[in-house]
Amino acid sequence: MDIIFILELFIIFSMIAIGGRYGGIGLGVAGGLGMCILVLVFGMQPASLPVSVVFIILAVITCVSVLQSAGGLDLLVKIAEKILKKKPQAIVFMGPLISSTFTIFCGTTYVAFSIYPVIAEVAAQAKIRPERALSVSVIAAGIGVIASPMSAATAAMVAVLAFSGITIVQILMVSLPAFFIGVFLACLSVFKRGKELEQDEEFQRRVKAGEYHFLSEDLQNKDSEHDPMAKRSLYIFALGILTIIFFGTFTNLLPHYELANGKIERLSTPNLIQMIMLATACLIMLFTKIPANKLGEASVFRSGLIGVVGVFGIAWMTGTFFEAYKPLFSDSLSHVVEDYPYLFGVALFAFSMVIFSPSATVAALMPLGVSLGIPPQILIVLYPCVSGDFIVPGANQIACVAFDRTGTTKIGKFVINHSYLRPGFVLIISATITGYFISKLVF
Repeated sequence: MDIIFILELFIIFSMIAIGGRYGGIGLGVAGGLGMCILVLVFGMQPASLPVSVVFIILAVITCVSVLQSAGGLDLLVKIAEKILKKKPQAIVFMGPLISSTFTIFCGTTYVAFSIYPVIAEVAAQAKIRPERALSVSVIAAGIGVIASPMSAATAAMVAVLAFSGITIVQILMVSLPAFFIGVFLACLSVFKRGKELEQDEEFQRRVKAGEYHFLSEDLQNKDSEHDPMAKRSLYIFALGILTIIFFGTFTNLLPHYELANGKIERLSTPNLIQMIMLATACLIMLFTKIPANKLGEASVFRSGLIGVVGVFGIAWMTGTFFEAYKPLFSDSLSHVVEDYPYLFGVALFAFSMVIFSPSATVAALMPLGVSLGIPPQILIVLYPCVSGDFIVPGANQIACVAFDRTGTTKIGKFVINHSYLRPGFVLIISATITGYFISKLVF
């Protein structure tokens, strides 16, 4: 049994390593290969598919992609540009605030991607080291999924904790303020980081070599009039989010049904989110008159589907493994967790670090936390720990090194010694500690 367990665990980590190397779809298909080995070779019984999480993600990305097709996301970027240009000296705080707001509003870090070049250029124009604003902006946008009612990670949390009577509003009452306090402290941690821009050797070299010129004309000339249809799409999208929050708060207003066994059950929160998001997408489509041929062209939809595949494969594989060895994990970890439940946050962080997905981490490990008897309020406090995917630089971090034309934002020789480490650790640790005290007031 011990040898078989080690072999199966080796398969799990091998598939995560293979999938993590490719990311997105790679995670999903690697999880599928792992499932085949675990089930067909070792005879494990497949766990239940993560249906609720997958369908919530599909509904959300469908809505956001329709918003993009209507011009709503472009409008968000233009609004952000104007705000940043009005207060360039506050870029270290304004950049992360705006980029994380994008994530919270739309539920995906993808939408913040288009604002990173603006943050880099506005910082340089204000003679502020771009690394300070850019590094924490990328981190804030990435970890912002824990504070978003629209994110796949929050959807997974809702699905996992719904049986404990926890609502999305209770999760956000802890994670949202804890996140913003964490962002503020992360900004402070980099506020005076490194040399001032004009004293930086690499920047001086690029200026002398003619490799750097201040604020590109393309950025200066971006000031087109807002499309009324884009405004309308944002209003409808915001209404959809508020509707979810409203019903998530006043759950007694949701429809109730009598089951065959005589029990009364209300409409589940995952189903509520799925319906409202699809309905919101339909209203945007109807009231903004989006051409039919544009509906499937939004890049958000493609990006979101890749995320769905990643969650689907990895979550199914790890769920199958943990389900098979639930008694073993329960017996070996229950005593430790009973005495030190917050150590579960270390496991969440380590898992997310190699799986590159907060939502997949929630779907894979949070059910284990529930089965180990960890109280729901503690799991909510530990929610920020699912965002350790910044340790190994991903697409956003690598791209932002290129966006910083001054050369101050770096990825080191050892890969993991990069500009994003400090703000990442500060944000997660401070958000977790803050969440602990806020949870005492909420629960």
